[in-house]
Amino acid sequence: MNKRNVDLMGDWQRSCRCGEPGENDVGRELTLMGWTQSLRDHGGLLFIDLRDRAGVVQVVVNPEFTPEAHEKAKRVRSEDVLAVRGTLVRRSEETVNTNLATGAVELMAQELRVLNPSRVPPFQVDDDTEPTETSRFRYRYLDFRRPRSLRPLEIRHRMLTTIRAHLNELSFMEVETPVLTKSTPEGARDYLVPSRMHPGKFYALPQSPQLFKQILMVGGVDRYFQIVRCFRDEDLRMDRQPEFTQLDIEMSFVQPEDIFAMVEGMMARVFRDVKGVEVQTPFPRLSWEEALGRYGTDKPDLRFGLELVELSDRFRDSRVAIFTRALEAGGIVKGLCVPGAGNLSRKELDDLTELVGRYGAKGLAWIKVTENEWQSPLTKFLSEGEKEALATLTGARPGDIIFMLADDFDIVNEGLANLRLEMGRRLGLVEEGLQAFCWVLDFPLVEWKAAEGRYTAVHHPFTAPREEDLPLLESDPGGVKSRAYDLVLNGMELGGGSIRIHSPELQRRVLSLLDMNPDTVEEQFGFLLEALDLGAPPHGGIAFGVDRMAMLLSDSPAIRDVIAFPKSQRAVCMLTEAPTPVDARQLSELQIRTLGGD
Repeated sequence: MNKRNVDLMGDWQRSCRCGEPGENDVGRELTLMGWTQSLRDHGGLLFIDLRDRAGVVQVVVNPEFTPEAHEKAKRVRSEDVLAVRGTLVRRSEETVNTNLATGAVELMAQELRVLNPSRVPPFQVDDDTEPTETSRFRYRYLDFRRPRSLRPLEIRHRMLTTIRAHLNELSFMEVETPVLTKSTPEGARDYLVPSRMHPGKFYALPQSPQLFKQILMVGGVDRYFQIVRCFRDEDLRMDRQPEFTQLDIEMSFVQPEDIFAMVEGMMARVFRDVKGVEVQTPFPRLSWEEALGRYGTDKPDLRFGLELVELSDRFRDSRVAIFTRALEAGGIVKGLCVPGAGNLSRKELDDLTELVGRYGAKGLAWIKVTENEWQSPLTKFLSEGEKEALATLTGARPGDIIFMLADDFDIVNEGLANLRLEMGRRLGLVEEGLQAFCWVLDFPLVEWKAAEGRYTAVHHPFTAPREEDLPLLESDPGGVKSRAYDLVLNGMELGGGSIRIHSPELQRRVLSLLDMNPDTVEEQFGFLLEALDLGAPPHGGIAFGVDRMAMLLSDSPAIRDVIAFPKSQRAVCMLTEAPTPVDARQLSELQIRTLGGD
């Protein structure tokens, strides 16, 4: 235990933050407070780097003028909390530190107080030392004292400030919706909260305020937004957390064009104000089918080319058995030509084959194009006509390589989409600093889940079908396109939305299509249907992942870096170790008995 004396602040008040004094303040008496970053002894003259969120200032303690302060300063240790009174002076020319905002000045200490001593920290608190991830998040409060770790939170704050200002200027109203709400069957698993007042019944933490914001539209709140905490009990990965923040937006009497214009203006302002980057609007638009056809994914990275090519029709009567077998089974054949990559080694090709294998592909066909011949295990099976067609369709030239996959629709697209990204990285095709936004439109309304034996909503059950597809709703559900749209940035989905169903009759038809019987519909969504039946206006909206936006704006490698206290991949808070067991009395009050577990 640290037994050093602790001083009281008394009537001392901080004049400014440590990173703020400049040459205009020379001669002023200042009181500065912060943490000790370092202490240096230069022949009795002590130099303390005092740090807070705004930066670092150098404090000089001279034993000739302030012996009492000097005695205290000699006992100061790293991360002690100090208060220092003194006079700001200009540094001599040879000691100016151009790397510090305060590098032209220093505080000549007159009095020094140790407000709280620190024991030796578990890691060195500076940007020159990188602690382990476990240490960073176990001692997150120490991590925040490092400018590198605090910067993403500052960027997140500036981003949200800009968003609020922009939406306020467009007459949006910020409305808070309930955190304790009703569990619904669609989507990810809910986090459930038992009710003490109603034994055996549970609230659910919201996965999204979707239904509440639609009901706000019925209530005449024609422009709503909320920066809201949401919860999903799902498996975690780099860009997922069990609790996350969502920017939720809804508007009445709108078409998709109105929402696109609002979002594009907001994004342009955020990137200009926060990142200093000008974003070109309007954003490009791709249909879902076009995105899958050209890039193999509905989240395309448009910072570089390398588009996929559909080859199925050309190989239906081919002698290449892997192609014909896939086509006969209802699959597809697609190719990707990579310019200048014809010199890939066999080891590199094996690595790429392993890459596509992670997405279910059973192999990867390749052809190296040279001046005189095509080099590939497939060459002897390809007719001259097939070679000519391949060269024409892919645009292949000498020095290039053509990759091909033949398999199930999803396997081919996912495999080649990830192969495209890998080749873009390897060849340095991604233009750093480029912000390549795009809208992806016209998603299918529903998709068939064979394992469940029913259709499920591609977005959610409240997305409106395209009006021209309404006759197909019962006869050909898979052919119905929705009025949904996603915003994608550099291959990552930033957010998604749709025009909603505002007719109670149409909403019942869609819920019935999802294999929900009338009793279940009334039990789960009766309150929504009643609201729609009482004068719901046409409306639509969009929601964005705030954490993901902050991650991209701050160039952070993972979402956890922009969240103050993130969970681990096992959904554990590394600071508090939650979730933890609770007292038996609490369980008894809730009439809950556990079955065991860790």
